[in-house]
Amino acid sequence: MSDSVSDVEAGTRDVRGRPLRDLRISVTDRCNFRCVYCMPRAEFGPDHEFLNTGKLLSFDEIERVARAAATIGIRKVRLTGGEPLLRAGIVTLVERLSAIDGIDLAMTTNGSLLGAHAAALVDAGLGRVTVSLDSTDPATFARMSDTRVPVQTVLAGIDTAVRAGMSPVKVNVVVRRGVNEGSILALAERFRGTGVVVRFIEYMDVGATNRWELSEVVDVDSIVQTIGQVYPLAPVDAEYDGEVATRYRYLDGGGEIGVIGSVSEPFCGSCTRARLSADGKVYTCLFSSTGTDLRALLRSEASQDDLVERLSTLWLQRDDRYSELRAGTNDGPVRDRIEMSYIGG
Repeated sequence: MSDSVSDVEAGTRDVRGRPLRDLRISVTDRCNFRCVYCMPRAEFGPDHEFLNTGKLLSFDEIERVARAAATIGIRKVRLTGGEPLLRAGIVTLVERLSAIDGIDLAMTTNGSLLGAHAAALVDAGLGRVTVSLDSTDPATFARMSDTRVPVQTVLAGIDTAVRAGMSPVKVNVVVRRGVNEGSILALAERFRGTGVVVRFIEYMDVGATNRWELSEVVDVDSIVQTIGQVYPLAPVDAEYDGEVATRYRYLDGGGEIGVIGSVSEPFCGSCTRARLSADGKVYTCLFSSTGTDLRALLRSEASQDDLVERLSTLWLQRDDRYSELRAGTNDGPVRDRIEMSYIGG
């Protein structure tokens, strides 16, 4: 193995000194929701062409990438989509990835199918899950997710995951002014005392189809204030370097919440994430416009060392800091961004 790979194994850091620790793996570009900030129906309608099976990475190929990534610093792998529970055989993939030494495996889902799969996922080795849920109010939920799936189905899926033994179970809430900021307190109240951690996320300019406007962002300070004036909060120290969410605990012992301020408080300087799309491209930033193709390498006669070399070289050259360059303006430096549904959140 080359000297560059050996150096990386000792601690893979990009040109800004950020380590490689997290890999998000999209297993499908399909979703049964049409969330307006991710897959708006006008752009992802009946005529939208999704990836066919031959273009998707196989489970063997996904496992090869995950094992290669584990040798160069990856410690957390998160399965995403689209909606990952739409991928046939997903429990088998969970079982295979959870067997990789040193990997903490998690999943992000819209929760619509979680109730049916939670027990099998736990048995396969999935310990943690995050559910995207933007409101407990049926009308607001339907408006944001643009689905006929009732919010009660998602809530029941969360409860089932808790009973199945997943821990922690987290809920991610994208807050958009004029749409669901009125749901902040209700979401906090719904999960207080349950052990479920709610994380409120500033509405971001991901992709190129959600028509993002800075004026629609509800900043994290306002979110904390909305909850704190009813249920007093205190800040909590980060659990690890590079933690994305700023954590707060309820002073009465009711648990904790998190807030993610990627617009008002960019955290590019501590970002440790790479993303693998369902068709095998690696993106080193959520706001990337292009990725590095691994599928062709995987389907060639390349060795596992070759795969490690490609991944490590890519990270060593990384210089992304989109959110810092945006700096709270209405225009970012990259116009042709990859859609979030393609590489996961």
